[in-house]
Parts: sequence; C-alpha cells; structure tokens
Amino acid sequence: MSPFMYTASVPVLRQMLGALRQVLAKAAAHADANRIEPEALLQARLFPDQFALVRQVQVACDFARGIAARLAGVDLPTVADAERSFDDLQTRIAATLEFVEGLAPERFAASEGREVVVQPGKPRERRFTGQDYLFSYGLPQFFFHVTTAYSILRHNGVPIGKRDYMGSY
Repeated sequence: MSPFMYTASVPVLRQMLGALRQVLAKAAAHADANRIEPEALLQARLFPDQFALVRQVQVACDFARGIAARLAGVDLPTVADAERSFDDLQTRIAATLEFVEGLAPERFAASEGREVVVQPGKPRERRFTGQDYLFSYGLPQFFFHVTTAYSILRHNGVPIGKRDYMGSY
C-alpha cells in the first residue's frame, strides 16, 4: 500500500496534468482549424494583472514538481521557462509527469510531518508540515494555475468543458 501522502498527491497531479495536456491539444487544434495564430492563445490572459496561458502552464508544472520533490525529500529540479509553443508546453508537461511518476511511493513515507520550507516572493519564508503544505498551499496553488489555464482557453472559444478539465479518473 502506498503512503497516504503519495496517494494524496501523485495520482492527483497525474490526472490534472494529463487533462491539461488534452486541453492544450484541443487548443492547438482549435487554433489550426480556425486560422487563429497560436500566439494569440498562448499569450491570452483573463485580466491584465494575471499571467498569460504559457506562464500559467509553467507555474502549474512548477508546483507539481515542487509538491512531489518536497514530499519525497528530493532536490527540486530547475527548469528554464523557455516555452513558446503548444508543443513546448506539451514537452514541459511530459517532463513534469516523468519526474513526478518517477518518484517511488516509499519516498513519501512519513512526509506528512516533514518540515517544508518555501519562499514565495523572497525574502519571505513559509514553513509547513508536509501535510499542511500539500493541502493548504501546494495543491491549491497547483489547481489555481491549472484552472486559470483552462479558463483562458474556454474564454477564448476553445470548445472544452468540465470533462476536459477533469481528465481521466
């Protein structure tokens, strides 16, 4: 049986990143079929003070890797934010899934009590137990960026719905 923190994180990340891949594939196909410049969707945002689609996907992947790495007690891999196309975003998600799925469930054992330190906007520092980090910070942040990416595309006419957002479960 997998440790609780593994079960509460990795399958959720896998499901939502898989759904995000499918949503982005539909967006690329929609752009192609409707002669929309992909850049129009990639740089779209819901409001001027929010990140564009590309950045939403990058940050969602960053949180997925961060959650998995911190709970598994491994070094957080750094990834350059160089994506400029739907294919680039697909590659980033695939690499994120490979990292997350490559962590053995045993690495998550007893991580609910492990101290997790994050610096959201330096020099601030936040300290959590693993469980508080996962449920109060990591997953909410991850879902915010996945949801915002979905919403940007839906708002811009990509024919996606709740089943697309949810992915395979």
